Amino acid sequence: TIGVIVPRINQNFFANVIAGIEEGTYHEGYNLIICQSNELHEREVKCVNALINQHVSCIIISISADFKDDQHLKNAMDQGIRLIQFDRVTDNLDTFKVVNDNEHASMEAVSHLIEQGYKRIALLEGPQNLNIFKQRKAGYLAALKKHNYPVIPELIKENAWTKELGAEATQALLNLPDRPDAIFASTSDFSALGVLEVATKMGLNVPEELGICGYSNEAFTEITSPSITTIDQFSTSMGNTIANLYFEDMLSEQLGQVPKIVSIKPKLIIRSSTQRNTTV
Repeated sequence: TIGVIVPRINQNFFANVIAGIEEGTYHEGYNLIICQSNELHEREVKCVNALINQHVSCIIISISADFKDDQHLKNAMDQGIRLIQFDRVTDNLDTFKVVNDNEHASMEAVSHLIEQGYKRIALLEGPQNLNIFKQRKAGYLAALKKHNYPVIPELIKENAWTKELGAEATQALLNLPDRPDAIFASTSDFSALGVLEVATKMGLNVPEELGICGYSNEAFTEITSPSITTIDQFSTSMGNTIANLYFEDMLSEQLGQVPKIVSIKPKLIIRSSTQRNTTV
């Protein structure tokens, strides 16, 4: 049996990763136990302890936004349970990790906004205690630097990573005397949806007056009006990769093997919400 712990089961990204893991493990005769931390560290610890008690052979985890320390994960490893981290990982532990190249993807998204003629690009960022959100911010800053755009602190909004928080941050940004003309919701498409709802209520024309880019290619991004530019993280193949890593590790007889980090390159999917078709 293999245990999988995700922050939220009802997000397309995590659901697809689980489907990919299940596809890979089913053929090998393994069962999955799926747990949800609900973004709470305390709940994540309880999930790990429950899986230890179930004597699982492996725990696959994407850590919660509220992550505080890794003692519970060390405990699992001390019990001889293999640990594979994905998407949101802690660097302190020598484990297999399957991640996205978040920095490169963000840099590409912001460069696309600049090429579409947007001048004041705001960033909705996630909790900076998590690597993935740090990397996405780094990509945003790198794109600005590359195109000689100034960094404007009032355009960077912290912890705007749910639909509600995204909407709240957007309200504040659009009420600025000199408001942004594009918003990169680097945390999630849910956050981007919050941006779109506020822009629509305020009667702003997307993409002419406001460009919107999300992250993770949730199913709804194709059917909103306008459809939302986003970044596909190839979640199902991420799940397959995780399952394969586990079986490769089981087969490998070399003890003390150097842990592998597998990086999957995400892809920018350009849709109507950022296509101003300006010639820059």
